[in-house]
Amino acid sequence: MDYTEPLSDEYITVIDTDFLHIPVRLYVPRRKAETLRRAIIYMHGGAFCFGSFKQRAFDFLNRWTANKLDAVVVGVDYRLAPQHHFPAQFEDGVTAVKFFLQDKILSKYGVDPSRICISGDSSGGTLAAAVTQQVQNDPEIKHKIKIQALLYPGLQMIDTYLPAHRENEHGIVLTRDVTIKLVSLYFTKDEALPEAMKKNQHMPVESRHLFKFVNWSTLLPEKFRKDHVYTEPILGRSAYSFPALLDYRASPLLANDSQLQNLPLTYILTCQYDILRDDGLMYVSRLRNVGVQVAHEHIEDGIHGALSYMTAPFYLHLGLRIKDMYTGWLDKNL
Repeated sequence: MDYTEPLSDEYITVIDTDFLHIPVRLYVPRRKAETLRRAIIYMHGGAFCFGSFKQRAFDFLNRWTANKLDAVVVGVDYRLAPQHHFPAQFEDGVTAVKFFLQDKILSKYGVDPSRICISGDSSGGTLAAAVTQQVQNDPEIKHKIKIQALLYPGLQMIDTYLPAHRENEHGIVLTRDVTIKLVSLYFTKDEALPEAMKKNQHMPVESRHLFKFVNWSTLLPEKFRKDHVYTEPILGRSAYSFPALLDYRASPLLANDSQLQNLPLTYILTCQYDILRDDGLMYVSRLRNVGVQVAHEHIEDGIHGALSYMTAPFYLHLGLRIKDMYTGWLDKNL
């Protein structure tokens, strides 16, 4: 992995520290602030199995965001699978965010408690969505999130035969088989799960009520449904039991409408050539259906994980374009 040290520069002070036991990297602008600053908490992607805020691309993104927005940025390193299974990653995200939202920590870094965003890409988008749901619906958490930004997020694992899965079965970066293998490691090392997921026969009978939340035949815009045919999933075929598969903290699309109603203004970016494309598109529909304001940008030539290639020679321009769209929206709305 292309890891970086916490190097400060003339504009930004960079600090590696811990929020309780969770490693974080803080980017704090050096220039004197006239008012309290905005803040962004960023969850990196990497299919729950890889990645770190230390990666060159994420360090570049978070440093750029802090400098462009004159904002405090916090990169979070949650525990990774397969050494740690769900809900470890979610719990680490919640722990880091709750720690940061304390008055004494916000005042230490000069942050305005009414102008905080949670962001993430790919599996980090999964965590950002799940943690935002938790924070907004927890009456014990005083300070709420102003906006959330989800960049090509994965948001459900119960239906592995969406149009995006069919069209991108042999996709760039993420194939269907690789996606299923990595997602299954989030839950277990048991090989039976990915085998059942490949057949889309991994869910138990008691999950039937959840499929209305991910029914692409009603939630996807027509241009993405095309001539694909929706088939009811076959339930109860597997002998194993993984309750986490039914957990909205793992699949934020499984949250019910009353949980979604409390969510803040949301930015969702989707890419055409991405196996996770339809997750983001369905979340746009679900949130708008309950009255949450959503800004949605779709990149017709986009591929999954493009931000990770901002510092590489290939797909460089695509990653930089996404960075500019994301930070531009943040600047206007946070």
